[in-house]
Amino acid sequence: MPKGRKIRKVELRKKREFMLRGRTLPELQAMSLAELALLLPARARRSIRRGFNIEQQTFLEKIRAQPKEQPLRTHVRDAMVLPDHVGHRVAIHNGKEFKEVEIRPEMIGHYYGEFALTRRFEKHSGPGVGATRSSKFMPLK
Repeated sequence: MPKGRKIRKVELRKKREFMLRGRTLPELQAMSLAELALLLPARARRSIRRGFNIEQQTFLEKIRAQPKEQPLRTHVRDAMVLPDHVGHRVAIHNGKEFKEVEIRPEMIGHYYGEFALTRRFEKHSGPGVGATRSSKFMPLK
């Protein structure tokens, strides 16, 4: 190392490659569905073993035919993210609108519905006009 030159931590840090139970993404993409099922949690394993329904099969065919740059709009929230979906953009319906999501390797084995939440948290403010006598009391700090 030349004298006077400091190595920054950014130069030393390498980006970690994604692995699922010791398998890299290209290895996962080369696997059959039955082999992949052995690496996934029980719920996903059971879904694969039982087979996909008509809507899920149609969705899988469409996403394989769709170019990666163009988002695919879908209402199928119970479809599973598979390794060959990585890199695609999917617009998932949440009951009111479509939420666009880019599929990353960490999402493999999860369901599409997990990434488009259907409920929104509503934060309530203080009591308003028409509140009862007991609920109008707001202590001063």
